[in-house]
Amino acid sequence: MKAVKPGAEPAAEPAAGAGAGAGATAVNSPGSRAWRAFFRNRLAIIGSVMLILILAAVIVGPMLVPRDLALRPAPRNMLQAPSSQHILGTDEVGRDVAARLLYAGRVSIPVSLSAMVVALLAASLIGITSGYFGGWLDTLFMRTADALLSIPTIFLLLTIAAVMRPNVTVLVLVIGLLSWMDLARIVRVQTIALSKREQIEGVRALGAKNWRILLRHILPNVQGPLLVAAPLVAGRALLTESALSYLGLGIQAPTPTWGNMLNQAQQFALSTPLLAVAPGLAIMVTVIAIIFIGDGLRDAFDPRRAG
Repeated sequence: MKAVKPGAEPAAEPAAGAGAGAGATAVNSPGSRAWRAFFRNRLAIIGSVMLILILAAVIVGPMLVPRDLALRPAPRNMLQAPSSQHILGTDEVGRDVAARLLYAGRVSIPVSLSAMVVALLAASLIGITSGYFGGWLDTLFMRTADALLSIPTIFLLLTIAAVMRPNVTVLVLVIGLLSWMDLARIVRVQTIALSKREQIEGVRALGAKNWRILLRHILPNVQGPLLVAAPLVAGRALLTESALSYLGLGIQAPTPTWGNMLNQAQQFALSTPLLAVAPGLAIMVTVIAIIFIGDGLRDAFDPRRAG
């Protein structure tokens, strides 16, 4: 220890909690608290594990299962019961049901996730534009949303699917572009509240352009509600795609989806119920997992539950 000369000020010791304080601030930020609350939610964890297992099976399974087993008819193996060779049996043309479930998941899940992305992008663009600029743009977008909400979505989807040739791209765009209305209203309200803050007024007074304000100050602050809503939109999109495919207006065979597997199994529902039960369970379990995650995010990011 160095001796201090008489009259000299002792050297300032670094604050013991200086580094820890910065770390504590990061750990105790609203986002960190929200994610800790999410991981304490048992149903959210169960849903996350279920969804991870489903995605792993859908991604890895087709790499291990021959494609012909799921897609090529084998008349000699028609409607076989579950066995060691065919875990869930075979369908009406001899294709392995378990293999078809895996390959169908590679279509149904990406379609629902892609439709979710389209809906979130549309809701962000329309909601931010409507809330920030107001005026005739706000009136146009909100009246359009009212008009679309007044018509049952399934009727619109059925009409569009009947007019247009259904394929993956069309289905993603149609489902996504008919799912933005509620989200856009939430984003609009958030944008209006943010636009009135002193920080935004100050940035605007300094001459910042509108696009810079929207991208750097508005968009990052409306991501919370979108994050919470995203799983619910994905679950709804999966149900919508399955319903359209079941009705024969979605993705057509031979491309397998869980919905058109249900469609093809309906005439054998009594004699071979597993043909309908297997894709029905796949849809149900996936949607339940997504709902659990969505509920966990909603509770975690709810400011009334913050603490």
